[in-house]
Amino acid sequence: MAMGGMSMGGLPPLKDFPKMYWAAVGSAIGVATLVNIFNHALHRQRLSAVQAGQPKPAKPKSLFFLSNATLFAITREASNFSIRIPTKDRIFRLPTVGRTSLVLANMIVLIVLIFYGFDVNDRWSREDIGYRAGFVTISQLPLIFLLAGKNNIVGLLTGTSHERLNWLHRWCARCLLLTATIHMGYFFSDWAPYNYIGTQLKVNTLVWKGLVAWAMLVWIVFSSMTPIRGWCYELFVLQHLVSFAVLIGFVYIHTPAEVHIYIWIPVGLFFFDRVIRALRALYANVSFFHPQQRQNGQMSGFWACKAEFTPLAHDTTRIVIQNPPISWTPGQHVFLSCHSIVPLQSHPFTVASIPQDGKMEFLVKAETGGTRHFFRHAEKTNGLPASSNKSCTKTVAIEGPYGCLRPLRQFDSVVFLAGSTGATFTIPLLRDILQGWKENASTSKQLSSLFRTPVGAVARHVRFVWVVKSRGQLEWFSEQLSAVFSEYQNLQTQLRNIKLEITVYVTCDESFTEEHKTLLSTIAAPNLGTAPNRPQEPQHGAVELRSRLSSLNGKEKAAESKEKITEVTFMDPISPNRTACGADQTCCCKATVSEPASPDIISPCCCCKVDGPSSNPSTRPLSLTSSTPSANQKQKLIVHPQISVMCGRPRPKSIIRKSLEQALGESAVVVCGPQGLVADVKHDVVVLSDERAVHKGTGAQGIFLHTESFAY
Repeated sequence: MAMGGMSMGGLPPLKDFPKMYWAAVGSAIGVATLVNIFNHALHRQRLSAVQAGQPKPAKPKSLFFLSNATLFAITREASNFSIRIPTKDRIFRLPTVGRTSLVLANMIVLIVLIFYGFDVNDRWSREDIGYRAGFVTISQLPLIFLLAGKNNIVGLLTGTSHERLNWLHRWCARCLLLTATIHMGYFFSDWAPYNYIGTQLKVNTLVWKGLVAWAMLVWIVFSSMTPIRGWCYELFVLQHLVSFAVLIGFVYIHTPAEVHIYIWIPVGLFFFDRVIRALRALYANVSFFHPQQRQNGQMSGFWACKAEFTPLAHDTTRIVIQNPPISWTPGQHVFLSCHSIVPLQSHPFTVASIPQDGKMEFLVKAETGGTRHFFRHAEKTNGLPASSNKSCTKTVAIEGPYGCLRPLRQFDSVVFLAGSTGATFTIPLLRDILQGWKENASTSKQLSSLFRTPVGAVARHVRFVWVVKSRGQLEWFSEQLSAVFSEYQNLQTQLRNIKLEITVYVTCDESFTEEHKTLLSTIAAPNLGTAPNRPQEPQHGAVELRSRLSSLNGKEKAAESKEKITEVTFMDPISPNRTACGADQTCCCKATVSEPASPDIISPCCCCKVDGPSSNPSTRPLSLTSSTPSANQKQKLIVHPQISVMCGRPRPKSIIRKSLEQALGESAVVVCGPQGLVADVKHDVVVLSDERAVHKGTGAQGIFLHTESFAY
């Protein structure tokens, strides 16, 4: 029975209300698309200004750009604000104003469309409201599927990655449940006075089919809650797809034919995404599509990708694919699967390398499920030859790359903050800016065109902060960080206006920070005439930067143990009876370190309880490579001597403020790490934006914030 043409009391027909909803949704997507286009144009304009030698390219000058900068500053400050409720043990954070406003706006549009023109107190309008709510409900299905795909049309238009739209996908499903409940509730309330609900369920097949669809939607929303889907994610994905298939089927047989277009569109979007994903996976993993690499001997066999698994400290696996068949941009991720280790599972991992490396590298923290199997395989096969039956090299499959981020080269100052494996996201971005500096220093200039992004980088000042637990985590990227700083020093002879500061905060390995400080003091001791605040010239002939990867290789350990070892002791004011508070009986420092402080004046820091009097100091031996002066021996540092290594935790607010105060244009703050760190940085950026009155007549420049979080 057709009901779309029904008009109630001079109101628009029912079939027009889904169109009204999509007019509102389309307007919102259109505005976001225009902002994305403006950002792309701004990126090109800034890089072109750098190539032309214009000063302060990241600072808006015309009235148009100043007006937009002010509007963006106000919007960012408001959207990132979140109410924080401190409790005894933790801080409870409400969702940000931006996310809350978007969800509330969607709900308000839906409620207005359902109740417009009706008297809610009139009992004779209940069935009419129920019909209207049904049409509004089914119109939301295409939006839910639009936001769910990996190859996301909304994300492409708005410049937003698929995983950043996933929360909106879940909230739109909850809004769908709300309107479906209103649809069902108003029919039941109209039948209840006559005890007609049971009769309808028995006689009218449309009613019980709709009730099954509603029950399935309730299950989908419930099972998508964070604790439920995190319990066993692979099982969640499987049941999620089956549940949606059942939902779509019952909705189809419950609704009239005139609204089936809102069912076929989601089905088409689902298969469109699956076909595109399948084609991308075939291209990335079948060597037939890469004849040049086959001719060069970089590929052999049918499959294109082979990966080497290496165990690292802190239950982390390094996975490396040499000569990858696809390219990517820093900050993107791919879905990786190895069916010979973990069958029928695919996990998203951030690519920790850049395309110029000629390899695709991942650092995977072993949790439960597939990532734990990866680590166990790496432990068992480490050091075995590639020809053995249990080789550490396995055939893998990749899908991607996915992810979207505003290019950071266009900002005047960039602050990176990472915690633990969050460095897999920030280090490639840091290296990309360094690549832009190399392009600035290059004498060969590329001709700009409409279809080619200008080369170079606007960034003048980069601040990189990484919080690790111990030496083992620092060794993950010690070589890369040291190489980055060495290349930066070489570029300073040509680009005198650039500045790079790298600081590593170690929270659970006080002995390592003391060891590092001892080595630095030994190196710096002969230069007594050097000014205290002036960085030393790079005369580090006696320093060898090396990587001490905890790969558990027996031969390497045996060879390393033959080196001459000297025990260095220092006085520890903490009692030997203290209680360890970290993993592996380590003492984790929870005190924050002020940014201006020098590593040389930071006192030992520990959160552990002291059971005995602190007046009886104890000595702790630290195993160091011999520091005895010898022509045949060299002192060894894990990282470059001018990379600061501190004991404690950073103060993000002071770090960001220091960078903003010297900025000559728009700045960027990028944070990746635990949810607590991300929330604190977001709060600090909002406070600093308000405190400095960004683009409100004070001269303070804009702040772009990008966050990536993970949970332990």
